[in-house]
Amino acid sequence: MSEIKRVPVEKVYKLMVEVFTKLGVPDDEAKICADVLIESDLSGIESHGVGRLKMYYDRIKANIQFVDTKIDVIKDFAAIAVWDGNHGMGHVIAKRAMQEAIDKAKEFGIGCVTVRNSTHYGICGYYAKMACEQDMIGITMTNARPSIAPLFGVSPMLGTNPICFGAPSDKEYDFIYDAATSISQRGKVEVYDRAEKPTPEGWAINSKGKSYTDTKQLLVDLIEGNASMIGLGGTEEETGGHKGYSLAVMVEILSAALQAGSFMDQLHGWEDGKRVPYKLGHIFIALDIEKFTDITNFKRITGEIMTLLQNSKKRPDKDRIWIAGEKEYFIEKKIRENGIPINPGLQKNLIIMINELNLSRYNNLF
Repeated sequence: MSEIKRVPVEKVYKLMVEVFTKLGVPDDEAKICADVLIESDLSGIESHGVGRLKMYYDRIKANIQFVDTKIDVIKDFAAIAVWDGNHGMGHVIAKRAMQEAIDKAKEFGIGCVTVRNSTHYGICGYYAKMACEQDMIGITMTNARPSIAPLFGVSPMLGTNPICFGAPSDKEYDFIYDAATSISQRGKVEVYDRAEKPTPEGWAINSKGKSYTDTKQLLVDLIEGNASMIGLGGTEEETGGHKGYSLAVMVEILSAALQAGSFMDQLHGWEDGKRVPYKLGHIFIALDIEKFTDITNFKRITGEIMTLLQNSKKRPDKDRIWIAGEKEYFIEKKIRENGIPINPGLQKNLIIMINELNLSRYNNLF
């Protein structure tokens, strides 16, 4: 087990479904969880795919994430709704919330659902794609446990708080922007940890504001408050650090204040020395394009914008200009053909779950 193995997509998917069901997640909801994770792997985003399965496994076993997803509707008025996820499976809560936003948009032109007391919901792009597939614009954001220091600060105060925007186009792929408001998200640090590699310079700082590259210790110090991820734009105003910082604050407000949810230090997952649910908040917005303009024309204009950018003059040292959603489209083709890469660190985590859940038929997976 000393090298990266490529495992067929369907086998990885089936393993994830079985892990969730063995933990007590209902069959149909286990498939939703696996659907979201496999979408990340197919997009080449290793930080949020099968590599995150052990995190959910550990949280469920620690009883800080519940396998029975029970949603309370706090408010439901015309185009908006406020939900409480009661610390159930974030993927299930999020898929249902985005579908509710889509359904409301079909009636009102716009739909917005905010959620409190949820859990990690995986890759944001999955939910934006749901809207695109129904000829809508999809937007989602979520807060997260503290990781980012405010500009000129050194304490982790804000989550990596991703922003996702999806718009359908007339190309083979839609425009899907899905990114953290930090230079890199915590999940990528976890990928470097499994690969036993140092964290790149400029991603994180220690309590003295110096660059932090010790990956294994960084993951510890992020929890203990002795290190922080850096917001988009870096550590100075001159490079736009105030922009990434403020965007992270915007996501925090939209993921907490609108739904009377938890925020910042309340998302640590610890109270009085004991592990507790993370109490995350999300927002989902859908816009029915046909209520604004002709969908065919919208897709044409969106596609033309994408093409003009892709075909614009390139830097001498680069051979291609990419657009959000394009790389993922081509990566998926390769992943489906060659399988999902599983490094030795991830193999160890999967074997732990396979053994503890008595899933012996997967023993020869690697």
